Amino acid sequence: MALQLPDFPWDSLAPFAARAREHPEGIVDLSVGSPVDATPDVVREALVAATDAHAYPQTMGTPALREAIVRWFLRRRGVTLAGPDAVLPTIGSKELVALLPLLLGLGRDDVIVHPRTAYPTYAVGAALIGARAVAEDDPARWPEGTKLVWLNSPGNPDGAVLGVEQLRSAVRRARELGAVIVDDECYAELGWEPEGWAHDDSGVPERVPSILAPEVCGDDHAGVLAVYSLSKQSNLAGYRAAFAAGDPALIGALLEARKHAGLIPPAPVQAAMVAALDDEAHVAEQRERYRARRDALRTALEGAGFRIDRSEAGLYLWASLDEPSWATVERLAEHGILVAPGSFYEGESSTHVRFALTATDERIAAAVARLATF
Repeated sequence: MALQLPDFPWDSLAPFAARAREHPEGIVDLSVGSPVDATPDVVREALVAATDAHAYPQTMGTPALREAIVRWFLRRRGVTLAGPDAVLPTIGSKELVALLPLLLGLGRDDVIVHPRTAYPTYAVGAALIGARAVAEDDPARWPEGTKLVWLNSPGNPDGAVLGVEQLRSAVRRARELGAVIVDDECYAELGWEPEGWAHDDSGVPERVPSILAPEVCGDDHAGVLAVYSLSKQSNLAGYRAAFAAGDPALIGALLEARKHAGLIPPAPVQAAMVAALDDEAHVAEQRERYRARRDALRTALEGAGFRIDRSEAGLYLWASLDEPSWATVERLAEHGILVAPGSFYEGESSTHVRFALTATDERIAAAVARLATF
């Protein structure tokens, strides 16, 4: 009776992790995008103040949280939402990605489209309900019968950002198909190379465009959702703090399903999310930490002969030596550096590997020193 799911890809990295740990100065693990920096005090204090959580929390989120999400979208993403009924907190974003097809009532043989280079959970969400996953970036090639389209901008693993016109084209095609379209935007506060998308005249050149922006879909969010996580910008991965926003009708349908399933962010986490959303100082500080790590690692990789592709935003450098990705993983493990092979994201023919920026300054410096002898 077991679900027919693919093997969990990171299990296959175990022998390479073991080899990297044999390095005299220890492993530099750049394979997973899990934050290593401290959760901001303002967030932890809000969590502690809310620990008298004797009553069941609200699935829809407290009024304070919903209003904070609405404010944040306007202030940071240039998006005016219909109101508090257009947002919904979730228990991290991965559970929503995996469960959204089920919660939307999709089923066997429905078509779900996701990017060609993609976080594996989009396809897992299709597999959980027996739907057909199609990897395709060109909206013109999205098949008839598509019921759900996933975009991921900025992308994991490649850091690619979709410009306004690309997002506009995607929304137009999804509406032609009668499909729900969702953009996973969880790296949006970590944009590094705005020249890649600023030509689309998105209003604020350095801002990563949102699928909900007026430049993309005017004031009509019908059939459109954005998903966001606080794990990256606020070091809240352990809190499981995320949310969806957009079409109030879709949000309402998801709310009803989630109430039945008991998918509720804990009350103290909801209070912590309000603090995180309303404080921009800690986000700016964290972004600068990642910028410094990215600059150092990128320079070292290019000096070692790597080509960096895309990587306009996010927590990763998408790098290639133009050889099979597993060969690069093995060679780096010999130098005590562990990375994720591109095959996790785009199939066995991949020649890319993903370097995460989520390591301490000391470990990034160790990677830089080792790459000098690569």
